[in-house]
Amino acid sequence: MSGWVVAYTREAVKDLKRLDHSQQVVVVKAIDKVSVNPLPNTEGGYGKPLGNHVTGDLSGYMKIKLQSQGLRVVCRLIREDSVMRIIVISVRDDETVYKLAQQRGTDG
Repeated sequence: MSGWVVAYTREAVKDLKRLDHSQQVVVVKAIDKVSVNPLPNTEGGYGKPLGNHVTGDLSGYMKIKLQSQGLRVVCRLIREDSVMRIIVISVRDDETVYKLAQQRGTDG
């Protein structure tokens, strides 16, 4: 059972639907695993924090790397509500995925 509620942005749902079925299964399993404790690994969780990046300030965002699939998931934790909001699911091209995260994070 998840410790945190997983919420997908509209854009992240579209990202997930663009993947083939086998990739979707792997992504959802990884998100479910991390959602048990998505806090930063410095706080004993599974989360890998992002911070200042070439594309901008991504403090408060976390990433899930799926190296075998060549994918990356970027999420934001809303601690007071225990919500793990999935922002981007994309190919592991740093610039693209982080620019999308920056843009979508400011959209709401």
